[in-house]
Amino acid sequence: MPIPSISSTANDNLSAALDRAINNKTKPLGSLGMLESLAKQIGLIQNTAAPSIQDPAILVFAGDHGVVAEGVSAYPQDVTWQMVENFLAQGAAINVFAKQNGIALHVVDAGVNHDFGPRDGLLDRKVAPGTRNFANDPAMTAAQCAAALEHGMALAADLPGNVVGFGEMGIGNTTAAAALMHKLTGLPVAQCVGAGTGLSSEGVLHKQRVIEAAVEHHAAINEPLDVLATFGGLEIAMMAGAMLKAAERHKVLLIDGFIVTSALLVAAKIQPAILDYCVFAHCSDESGHRRMLDHLHARPLLQLGLRLGEGTGGALALPLLHAAVNFVGQMATFESAQVSEKSA
Repeated sequence: MPIPSISSTANDNLSAALDRAINNKTKPLGSLGMLESLAKQIGLIQNTAAPSIQDPAILVFAGDHGVVAEGVSAYPQDVTWQMVENFLAQGAAINVFAKQNGIALHVVDAGVNHDFGPRDGLLDRKVAPGTRNFANDPAMTAAQCAAALEHGMALAADLPGNVVGFGEMGIGNTTAAAALMHKLTGLPVAQCVGAGTGLSSEGVLHKQRVIEAAVEHHAAINEPLDVLATFGGLEIAMMAGAMLKAAERHKVLLIDGFIVTSALLVAAKIQPAILDYCVFAHCSDESGHRRMLDHLHARPLLQLGLRLGEGTGGALALPLLHAAVNFVGQMATFESAQVSEKSA
């Protein structure tokens, strides 16, 4: 399985041109704050001093997790397929926010334990009906993990547009994400686990102990793809593949919350330059996400107390990307507006 080749966006000449374009607008230097650094980042990703947002899309990957057998979720596994049905019926938060902001939404069955049959609006890329229970066995075989990665790459390669957001649905996936976070960052499991869909403090402690025991059980596993196969989910693996291919195609990657960032942790271990392409939509209220962002030296655009998933944070952040490129493209310069600049 060839891993996409991702180059750094570093470009001194273009960086200087973008700085001039941004600084010459009719405003005090730096006064648009993070919108200025965002505009520059998008320009470097797109290799142009005139960045734009075209045909933004969000991929929502759904998959089930065998580790729910350990009692790590407040909701039953059936909620995964029921929420996929809700996506298809246009009834979920991500449907509302994507429609509001002109985002094409694609729902992907990566590995849901349910037979949907042929359905309009559902991309069937089911590798298996969920993962195995990683408390006992690796969540995926190496072949299943590779297939999920390849499906993700192919989906991203087929997308038009230059912005791709990522979302997910999968009961039990905060447990998988916390295990990945621990293995890939080295942070203690206690700093990685959270309430997920609404566990009590006792439930969070139980989740922590399940992960700690599983990590000890699979103590020899350390390589990124092996960690992904052992502790991850089919939807997480498919996201990681899509992220890698989207970055190779010089698209902006709009990163959502805790689960999506766990997929990015894997992708960044494989291709560190992928981080140049990532815009971090928000800091989730799920315990551990802030530490993930700190580990990646990431600055999220929003902090709204979200912990829904589905890509909702990415959809809500997209207007800020529009604002960043629009001020570069449409705002007057000091010369064109005949406004006096700051005195030396």
